Amino acid sequence: MPHLILAIDQGTTSSRAIAFEVGEDQSLRAVAISQIELAQHFPHSGWVEHDAVEIWTATLQTCREVIRKAGGVSRFAAIGITNQRETSVIWDAATGEPLHRAIVWQDRRTADVSSRLATEGHEAMVQAATGLILDPYFSATKFAWLLDKVPGARERAEKGEVKLGTIDAWLVWKLTNGQSHVTDATNASRTSLMDLRTREWRDDLCALFDVPKAALPRIVGCSEISGESDPSLFGRALPIAGSAGDQQAALVGHGALTPGDAKITYGTGAFLVANVGDQPVASTRRLLGTLGYQVGETAAPLVAYALEGSIFSAGSAIQWLRDGVGMISESRHSEAMAQGLKDNGGVYLVPGFTGLGAPWWEPDARGAVIGLTRDSKPAHFVRAGLEALAYQTRDLLDALADDGAPRLERLKVDGGVTANAFAMQFVADICEVTVERPAFQEMTALGAAKLAALGVGLIADLEVHTTEAPAVWTPRMEAAERERLLKGWRKAVKAAIIAAN
Repeated sequence: MPHLILAIDQGTTSSRAIAFEVGEDQSLRAVAISQIELAQHFPHSGWVEHDAVEIWTATLQTCREVIRKAGGVSRFAAIGITNQRETSVIWDAATGEPLHRAIVWQDRRTADVSSRLATEGHEAMVQAATGLILDPYFSATKFAWLLDKVPGARERAEKGEVKLGTIDAWLVWKLTNGQSHVTDATNASRTSLMDLRTREWRDDLCALFDVPKAALPRIVGCSEISGESDPSLFGRALPIAGSAGDQQAALVGHGALTPGDAKITYGTGAFLVANVGDQPVASTRRLLGTLGYQVGETAAPLVAYALEGSIFSAGSAIQWLRDGVGMISESRHSEAMAQGLKDNGGVYLVPGFTGLGAPWWEPDARGAVIGLTRDSKPAHFVRAGLEALAYQTRDLLDALADDGAPRLERLKVDGGVTANAFAMQFVADICEVTVERPAFQEMTALGAAKLAALGVGLIADLEVHTTEAPAVWTPRMEAAERERLLKGWRKAVKAAIIAAN
């Protein structure tokens, strides 16, 4: 019987495919991987775009390569998809061709729309319905901008001739050759158009954001068969049986399935997601209410909700130090540079390159470096960039505690930056938590694979089964030093916000 899962992990900087072998003990083991880097486009300050055709082409190429490496399509049972969330695509329903570049989740071009809606008093209603605040981060204002930008798109969308969707919907459309226009409930929860409790599109929200419901995909669960790949793509049809946004997929991958469990993924951005159980929790600190996952029978699904804090620039700050200003030649060199200093020299980097996320939500903020002296060197910039990961994480954990969640004792981490031992120790020190990094790092892909394996009955539940020991960092910083550093960080953030206004 086929017992491999093809996991598609479409991220902000690359598209990957991973083949997972499902064992008799319900463990999943990666047996083949392929990855292609993607170009990002920055047409204006605060604007970020992707070429949706490039995303599809890279996805198709990596999938075919993984299938070849793993021994052929006959060994595969299903496809699972995880994706960068909020990134918005518009395409022609007849030709399947995108009508504009995709607007990436980091993009801030609709900040004026979000601000206007907030000024008009709509935020309380939007947050109560969706769990989300009014911010250009989310898909609804991006969809509306695309409809207005592309000539004739709004009129055609009302007739069903133009389709809208996040990256998962775009990939399913292409995989099924236009036979399925669906999005899973976790991705739908990031649009500002879905009711968080009913998990359905709301007419009043569509009207508020001026997005025709006729152009939106059908909402499905995270582990149900929502279509089949066109046989011409891989040699035979494969059911698409699992889908979740990248942060929710990582929650599943970590096995953070019990209320109170939390994980943070350090990628381009950083995303803290805490499982809060089977009912949404309203945040008083402007964390985001979101869907963790929805699995099981459509009539009576198993649903987990979450609170999330979003950091817009995490790994991208290290990327900027490497590619933007040339202070490091390779990201891995940052660890040694940071450890070569006795302290941060009073230098703080506030990475507001595309605004500040939770709990500040300052879309107009920009990056700032505070505390420079004549003694400051490139190493101070690098160390400040790594330390900013921990400070921003502490801000999110404090906000989570203020919302009534118990103070975490253990934080599950994943993402490329977690290979940096200096950064992970600093997170443990500043956040006063034990940091745990699994031996296998591809948590988003693992979560997508688990959801797909559950969707076709290869596994019975989403529990994590592994014998590999995680890497662990425990706090060792003195309380007075921690408070001194946090005080400097808060002053730096305040200065960055003041400068933006």
